Amino acid sequence: MAADSDTSFKIRVTVLGGGSWGTTVAHLCAHNAPTTIWARDEATVESINSHHINSKYLPDYTLHEDLTATTDFEQAVAETDLLIMGVPTSAFRATAQRVAQTIRPWVPVVSLAKGFEEGSALRMTQILQEELPSRPVGVLTGPNLAKEILAGNPTGAVIAMTEFHIAERLQSVFTTPGFRVFTHHDVVGCELGGALKNVYALAAGAIEGRKQGDNARAAMITRGLAELIELGTKLGGEPLTLAGLAGMGDLLATCISPQSRNSHVGRQLGEGKPIAQILEEMDQVAEGVKAAKVVKGLADEHGVWMPIAAQVYAVCWEGKDPDWAQDSLMRGRVGHEAGVLATNHTHSSSPWS
Repeated sequence: MAADSDTSFKIRVTVLGGGSWGTTVAHLCAHNAPTTIWARDEATVESINSHHINSKYLPDYTLHEDLTATTDFEQAVAETDLLIMGVPTSAFRATAQRVAQTIRPWVPVVSLAKGFEEGSALRMTQILQEELPSRPVGVLTGPNLAKEILAGNPTGAVIAMTEFHIAERLQSVFTTPGFRVFTHHDVVGCELGGALKNVYALAAGAIEGRKQGDNARAAMITRGLAELIELGTKLGGEPLTLAGLAGMGDLLATCISPQSRNSHVGRQLGEGKPIAQILEEMDQVAEGVKAAKVVKGLADEHGVWMPIAAQVYAVCWEGKDPDWAQDSLMRGRVGHEAGVLATNHTHSSSPWS
């Protein structure tokens, strides 16, 4: 179903999670379908129902007047035709297990979380396939900063599902005049783009925190994209996916925006603050810190050279100083920019060969 089609197709939507991004997606869906958001916090639920705002995370933005909120998890899940998982990766599996007790067997489930499960290194749709088998699962992702969307600023996103025709049906549920949603078949690539980019947002933020300029940040983002694409394709994603909205688009937005939680952590690191203190002072999750550990393990396992990700890991998990990390990067080996393409060049008899 195309997003612009004239249709009476209506479903009931439930979004699990009262954070900034879950609330924003619920607001978008409420333009097109009856939508309920579930949150643990009773004050948040009351604020949404009575005043059309999320007073905890988004106090300056008015939500769609038809959006409703509840603390009744079982009812919200039992009555939905589309379930959207807006909880952090740390709570994802436990929430999916709770969902499994109530959800109807045919209901599609869409993940908003951008990260990996610690320990298993699984993507969120892999967790859904384990805990909620035999149903369509997918991901909504892209360069999507919550406050900009709620302010009415335009952007794009992709909806990727294990069953592509379901993505086509759901396209119209998420699309609004300012939120343009494209369909995608590559669930793996779309999900990896959103998970991997958080690592490089930490690095970009550190460069900004150290006031090292736009050249340095642009170079880091570009080389970070190369690392992201190389590992992403090793893990089953498609290169064009990772060069699109789910990869490059999300990477750029997360690396350059002051709204990005991961970029914020990086800026604080660049200014000399210890990682434990930064995380202690935050009221929302920065997935890049945990992702750095997972990415380091995946890179080692698959033999992918990822020097930027390795140094982010060293700073976040081994206590290395950002100065040390940058010096290590700048003194590291430098090969052909295109990596494997370098092997395709033939050598002449020139003394420069």
